[in-house]
Amino acid sequence: LYDARTALISLAAIPLSLMAAALVLDLAGVTINTMILAGLVISVGVVVDDAIIDIENITRRLRLARRQGSTTPTETIVLDASIEVRGAVIYATLIDVVAILPVFFIVGLSGAFFQPLAMAYVLAVMASLLVALTVTPALALIVLRNAPMERRESPIARRLQGAYTALLHRIVMRSRPAFAAVGGISLAGLIVFTQLGQSLLPDFKERDFLMHWVTAPGTSHEEEVRISTAACIELRTIPGVRNCGSHIGQALLADEVVGIDFGENWISVDPSVDYDETLAAVQEVVDGYPGLRRDVQTYLKERIREVLTGSSDAIVIRIFGPELTVLREKAEEVEEAIANIPGIVDLHRELLVEVPKIGVEVDLAKAAPYGIKPGDVRRATSALIAGEEVGDVFFGGAAYDVHVWSVFEARDSLTAIQRLPLDTAQGRTVPLSDIAEVRISETPNSIKHEGLFRKIDVDANVSGRDLGSVVRDVEAALASVDFPQGYHPEMLGEFAERQAAQDRLLLFAFIALGGILLLLQASFGSTRLAIIAFLTLPSALVGGVLAASLTGGVLSLGSLVGFFTVLGIAARNGIMMINHFQHLERHEGEAFGPGLVIRGARERLSPILMTALATGLALIPLAIAGDLPGHEIEHPMAIVILGGLITSTLLNLFVTPSLYLRFGKARDADPTPGSNAVAATA
Repeated sequence: LYDARTALISLAAIPLSLMAAALVLDLAGVTINTMILAGLVISVGVVVDDAIIDIENITRRLRLARRQGSTTPTETIVLDASIEVRGAVIYATLIDVVAILPVFFIVGLSGAFFQPLAMAYVLAVMASLLVALTVTPALALIVLRNAPMERRESPIARRLQGAYTALLHRIVMRSRPAFAAVGGISLAGLIVFTQLGQSLLPDFKERDFLMHWVTAPGTSHEEEVRISTAACIELRTIPGVRNCGSHIGQALLADEVVGIDFGENWISVDPSVDYDETLAAVQEVVDGYPGLRRDVQTYLKERIREVLTGSSDAIVIRIFGPELTVLREKAEEVEEAIANIPGIVDLHRELLVEVPKIGVEVDLAKAAPYGIKPGDVRRATSALIAGEEVGDVFFGGAAYDVHVWSVFEARDSLTAIQRLPLDTAQGRTVPLSDIAEVRISETPNSIKHEGLFRKIDVDANVSGRDLGSVVRDVEAALASVDFPQGYHPEMLGEFAERQAAQDRLLLFAFIALGGILLLLQASFGSTRLAIIAFLTLPSALVGGVLAASLTGGVLSLGSLVGFFTVLGIAARNGIMMINHFQHLERHEGEAFGPGLVIRGARERLSPILMTALATGLALIPLAIAGDLPGHEIEHPMAIVILGGLITSTLLNLFVTPSLYLRFGKARDADPTPGSNAVAATA
């Protein structure tokens, strides 16, 4: 769209702005990661637009001056042209920053994902503004001082402008069909938006998987070893599975408090094999072990869920109440109520059950003659039955724990435990049964609390449907379950995190929209034009909605962040277009009318197309790389921005001129006899 000189000047802004942003991040001690890189990529369109706005106006003014034979020094022309668009560039940049500000107010895990992206974007945009105000005019003066600008107009741009002018002339002369089309598209976008699914984050296509194996409490170590070993042998037969390992129970100082009935297997998959086929084969193997809880997770997905709720499942219904028996009953009712909901998989309730346990109750009257107290019995039986560490031995460069423990025969049955010898104050021993009652009784295997309330979880995962739709059905099913006074359920998990992040985004989005409206009013100097431009912004988002619908139909949190970016780009284009109309009318003597908007739109065609193309080219790799590990979060965001670019560009090129022609007309004050009418530009 430009000749080589102006193209190089415009392109020079990209590395300067991005390197400046990266330098600030580095000085702040921020590690460059994929989200920061994505923020820099998204900012490319704004960076290019800042440079193009300046260089395009400088080129236009130089070309006009050369054609008219003006003797004005090149320095003066460049300075005047740069100052002419400076205000619009500043306001446009501020709108870009305000539009993305709500992302900074997301808290928790979601904020940790997206705030680095917003930070990189804002820094790049601000650096771009600085470059556009200083470096670009200086480069233009150096490179274009003696260039024959009047003969260097791009033939591509000339042809595009000719076709665009002819089409725009028909539209602005009959604007009602254009307005009706915008209304229809907006309505269609709203309808499609209500049908889209919702999720917190997309599925991460890692090639390292883990499987949980949770058996009934009381399952032996040998049985868990047998299951883990058999699963590893079978998993290794799948093409592409390179290794398999496992751990059982809780290791020393481990981060999970689990019993011997809890085990995990983990595998790594070769990058050369098909991801979906291999995952399906792994899932088939895991599903072949009935009678126990099992699932297939990626490490990142499992860690995210663990951070959110302490559970590795997508949906967690946490029931609170005082009595364990009632909690178990209500958990069974909830499980039955949601069992038939489409999309629910891996449904299970927490294994809080009664298990056999040895109880020892000291008879104080019988123990007193031997000088034995209940504490003595507790300490002695704990050491003999469970073992106790009494020291360490350092040998051969390694430390070994020293434990006191009875022989197996002394603790392998209730009778053996009843015969456990206890030391007396007289230096003799007495059987445990002589001074205490030893019995087997039912005891809860675990009692869990949160906020001083006992709790039990009903967990499930989602497959074949979006998370938001399934959660809505689950909430409806929960409403049919009657909870006694003092008992209540809470929905936790990924969707709860998404709703919290979305609600916070929407709250600050309204504040940001207010800021955008004020900036539009300050830029145009007209409240009426500001409101008109503001009301067109939702139409610019329709392309993002349609793009999301065509590529899976699910809006993740990354998609919402993409909408904020599109909002800033659309408002930016509107400012530049309307400000140019105002400049032509106020400073270049162009009379208000179709000729004004057609000329202004034609002159803004190249910058608008360059901004859209530059942003699109930068985002296409992210959109294409959606199936690659590491790009799952950026992919839906790139899709939304690409779709929004199309509608916002079309809106700016064909609807904004018509709106300005319809509502930006100069107003005449009511004339009085013998006086002249006073005109005031809107």
